[in-house]
Amino acid sequence: MPKFMFLQRSSGSCEENRPEMTPEQMQAGMKAWMDWVKKGTDDGWLLDPGSPLSGAGAVVQPDLTVIDGPFTESKELVGGYTIVQAPDLAAACDLAKQTMKLAGGGKIEVREFANFSE
Repeated sequence: MPKFMFLQRSSGSCEENRPEMTPEQMQAGMKAWMDWVKKGTDDGWLLDPGSPLSGAGAVVQPDLTVIDGPFTESKELVGGYTIVQAPDLAAACDLAKQTMKLAGGGKIEVREFANFSE
């Protein structure tokens, strides 16, 4: 079955785009996320729930020099990832829609892993 990566993208910092939440709302959001992870794991389509990414990073150039990144002039930042398997792109997008409800902002880019063994 094809594998897909969800890239959570946002413009600017995640904190800037999220509304203030009470501790109860944060707890409910975390429970919803954990329920989603459990369902995906139990159903077999969630391969890696992923992780948020920090703002620190670097870019290795073709000439092997290393520069700081990601760049502040970028219009969008990748804030995290998730890896799933689904029969096709449309089914993967349906799973991404479930993730959007939990993400609280931004957008999700759905990309299929190339399968060079076929």
